[in-house]
Amino acid sequence: MTTTPLTVLDLVPVSSGSTAGEALRNSVDLAQRAERLGYARYWFAEHHLNPGVAGTSPAVVLALTAGSTSTIRLGSGALQMGHRTALATVEDFGLLDAAHPGRFDLGLGRTGPPSKPPRQPALVGGPASESSQVVDGRTGNGLRIPPRFSPGALLSSPRFALQRRLLTLPGATSQDYTEQVDDVLALLAGTYVDAAGEEAHVVPGEGADLQVWILGSSAGESAEVAGDRGLRFAANYHVSPATVLEAVEGYRAAFRPSADLDRPHVSVSADVVVAPDEATPASSPRATGCGCAASAPPRARSRSRRRTRRAGTGGPTPTGRWCRTASTPSSWGRQRRWPTTSSGCATPPAPTSWSSPRSRTTTPTGCARTSLLADEWARR
Repeated sequence: MTTTPLTVLDLVPVSSGSTAGEALRNSVDLAQRAERLGYARYWFAEHHLNPGVAGTSPAVVLALTAGSTSTIRLGSGALQMGHRTALATVEDFGLLDAAHPGRFDLGLGRTGPPSKPPRQPALVGGPASESSQVVDGRTGNGLRIPPRFSPGALLSSPRFALQRRLLTLPGATSQDYTEQVDDVLALLAGTYVDAAGEEAHVVPGEGADLQVWILGSSAGESAEVAGDRGLRFAANYHVSPATVLEAVEGYRAAFRPSADLDRPHVSVSADVVVAPDEATPASSPRATGCGCAASAPPRARSRSRRRTRRAGTGGPTPTGRWCRTASTPSSWGRQRRWPTTSSGCATPPAPTSWSSPRSRTTTPTGCARTSLLADEWARR
C-alpha cells in the first residue's frame, strides 16, 4: 500500500466569541496533536484584514509553534510574495532554521492578477488520462470540477485595493514573481550576484535547510516556475477547484529535474466535513452527496474548527474510492480519497487532530469544516 503523508494547513481561525490570542493557542495545541498522531507537516497561511483569521504572519506563528513541537515539519502555505522581498523572506526563514534546524518548508505564493494567461490543459499535458477527463463536471474517478470562477470582480474591488495599498510601500511595485523565486533560491544557495557583480550573503539564511514549495491555482506562472526550477508544487483545489487539473498538468509538463528533485512532487488540497459520527453530515443543511466525515469523540460536537491538511510520507494513509464532500453551501464537492465504510461514506484517519479543546464554533448539527491537502509523488 502506498503511504500518502498528510499535512494540516491552518489559517488560525478566530471562532465566534473568541479572540486572536485564543486562536493562536488553539493552533499551537492542534499542531501538537497533529505531531503526536503522525502527521507529516503543519503549515500556516497568510491572510490580511480578515476579522475571522489571525494568521497574518506565518514566520511569527511558525516560531511560536516550533517552540511547542519537536518533530513535525512546519511551513508557510504560502507567503504572499507580492508585498515581500526575497531578502526579507530568506532572513525570516533563515532565523527559523537557525533556531530549529531542518524543520521548515518555505511555501511561496504569487499575489495579484495573473501576469500572463495560463496555458490550456491540452497544450501542457498531452492526451488527458482517463482520470483527468472531465465529463458532466466530474473526472473518471469522481472528482468534481465545477465551472470556472472569475476573480475579476474581487481583484477590482475597493477592498482589494485597500489591502494592496496598506501592504505596499508608496510608489513601490511588486517584483516579477519568477525573478523573485530565482532570487530566493540564489540567496539560499549563496550564489546571488547583481548586475554590477556585487555578491549578497544572508546570515542567517544562506545554506538554510529549507524545502522550497510553490503554491498555485492554475497552469500559469506559478506552475511553470515550480516545474522549470525543479521545486515542489502545491495545487490549491480548495481555492480554485475548476483549474486544479490544469495546474498539476502544467507543472508536470514544465518540470525539469533539479539537485533536490528528480521527478515532480505534487500536493493537492481539498476540504472535508468533520463531525462526531457519520450520520451527522448527512443531516446537516451544509452537506450533500456522500458527505465524507470523520468519526470524532463526542466532545468534538461543540469544539470544531476549520483546517486544511496536506499529505507527505510517514502519515496516515488514505485509500479507497473518491467520495464527495460538501464543505460549502454551494456544494463545490471537494473530495479526498479516504477509506470508505459499508455505507459508502469516507472516514479520514486520526480525526482527533481536527479538534481543539478551546474551539467553540460549530454548524447547527455539530459538523466542522476542515480543509485537506494531499501530498504525493506525481509520476506521468
